[in-house]
Amino acid sequence: MIPGLVAHLWQSTLFAGVAWLLTLALRKNPAQVRHRIWFIASVKFLIPFSLLVGLGTLVPWHAATPPIHSGWMTEAEQIAQPLTAFPIVTARVAAMRDGADRNYFAASALALWVCGFAAIAICWVKRWRRVQVLQKSAELVRMEFPVAVMSADGLIEPGIFGIFRPVLLLPEGIEQRIDSAQLDAILAHELCHIRRHDNLTAAIHMAVQAIFWFHPLVWWLGARLVDERERACDEEVLRLGSKPQIYAAGILNVCRLYTETPLVCVSGVTGADLKKRIEAIMKNRGELRVNLTKKVALAVAGVAALAVPIIIGALNGPAILAQAPADWQARAGGNMTFEVASVKLSKGEFVPPNIPLNFGEAYSPTGGYFRADFPLSVYIEFAYKIWPTEDQEREMFAHSPKWVTTDRYSIDARSPGNPTKDQMRLMVQSLLADRFKMATHFETHEGPVLALTSIQAGKLGPKLIPHADGPSCDKPGSSPGAGSPDGFPPGCGSFAMLRMSGGALMLTGSRDISMDMLAASLAHILGQGRTVIDRTGLTGKFDFTLEWAPDPLPSDSPAAPQTPAGPTSLQALRDELGLKVESTRGPVQVLVVDAVERPSDN
Repeated sequence: MIPGLVAHLWQSTLFAGVAWLLTLALRKNPAQVRHRIWFIASVKFLIPFSLLVGLGTLVPWHAATPPIHSGWMTEAEQIAQPLTAFPIVTARVAAMRDGADRNYFAASALALWVCGFAAIAICWVKRWRRVQVLQKSAELVRMEFPVAVMSADGLIEPGIFGIFRPVLLLPEGIEQRIDSAQLDAILAHELCHIRRHDNLTAAIHMAVQAIFWFHPLVWWLGARLVDERERACDEEVLRLGSKPQIYAAGILNVCRLYTETPLVCVSGVTGADLKKRIEAIMKNRGELRVNLTKKVALAVAGVAALAVPIIIGALNGPAILAQAPADWQARAGGNMTFEVASVKLSKGEFVPPNIPLNFGEAYSPTGGYFRADFPLSVYIEFAYKIWPTEDQEREMFAHSPKWVTTDRYSIDARSPGNPTKDQMRLMVQSLLADRFKMATHFETHEGPVLALTSIQAGKLGPKLIPHADGPSCDKPGSSPGAGSPDGFPPGCGSFAMLRMSGGALMLTGSRDISMDMLAASLAHILGQGRTVIDRTGLTGKFDFTLEWAPDPLPSDSPAAPQTPAGPTSLQALRDELGLKVESTRGPVQVLVVDAVERPSDN
């Protein structure tokens, strides 16, 4: 959550910087153009680029593009010295404990934000009430004006109060304090505020300031908005024929006789830098226009700001986003439930599952019987067919109790017929919602990712071969290299990992997988905690094995091996598979657990 917020803030800050450059280029053009640019920069704080990228992923042509698949490292139970499920689960639990401090920091930051938001909101409500009290005590004045005109007994300046049903508040007796020509110019100024809907735009920016009160830029933007809106009205008043001397004198008299309105969403006449405004009024540069070149440039900039993130999502969505939950669920048949199910808190020895709880398609039909003994977090990842990185897992369970990742639950369930593995997932989803009262949703945010690409287009590494050229799924795998066991990798559609003799070399492999599944596995193998997206352009299914020397353990560790002889994971990826990874940014989809409860044993 916090990384996503930081990314959104720097994007919005950069966007405001571009807006500032545009306003500099248009400093000799109408103020209303600059006001619109500043307002767009303000609204950008409410619209993350990741939202636009997410819209891009909904482009219809995605249906023809294979979505990214996820998976888990499965136990290589038939292979010597396998990497069992216990180290994997233990690592997950450790990662969640490491995230506890981050969660405490996030909670503290949220509490601070709430205090700031509340303080600002209370302050503005008090000011709003102050103007509202003046309106309630005001008397209706008969005057030809597009909105109701009321005379208030107070020293507040003339101003438009209200957003959707505005009224003009005039100080009582103002017609005796300034001459009629000056008053007409002031009324023309207020009419301009109504036509421009300035109270609405000011209120929207006030919301931005309340939400992002900790960012100095939003307050600077607020000052720019007030400055340009008042200048825009000044230019309109002069364009309609008011004499500069009379209009300037009217503004100065209002400033001398009355106090400024307490809220920026109550449009008055004395806002912004008064000295510069008077100077601009007296200069009266006449009709100001934006030439065709600048109009085209502004149009291109506006279209690009919206189109670029949407195009990014449209082009890269299938490779970047996690598997769209509706795709495989719809193919599996939609909502399904077990016929009978037992859920109990497990306190005994671990009982291996009767099916692999991973993303892979490897599955021996069980006649509808499901048995497993894992923490709830494992069931969630199996049920929703995801393989999150550590950062994504922290985000998934950020609001969940600790037991979700630590306490094991034994599930014994049966269903009629002989369901597929994906149908089993759907049944587990229903069980989690029914017995654990679990509610979830998917979120997409922009973040750092790794792009998997080919070193040489169309050329495969020596240990990455098309599945059609390797052994079929009903036959053992082929030896991946010197010193490695025959028959590895053992199965199709899943991943296996083991440590070679002496603990010096890690080996991973799979058969009959797509490149996006390989990319998903590399997010964990490379150990950088980032999602890996497939941009190789390779289609079809492949067999692969990858051998590399892991990072050495600390020298004081009793299990620390001798310096391993072998390539790093990145070198192995390059030399053995003909692939590489590059740092980039993109939208990442995360499953977020909103609510969960302990089930009752039965």
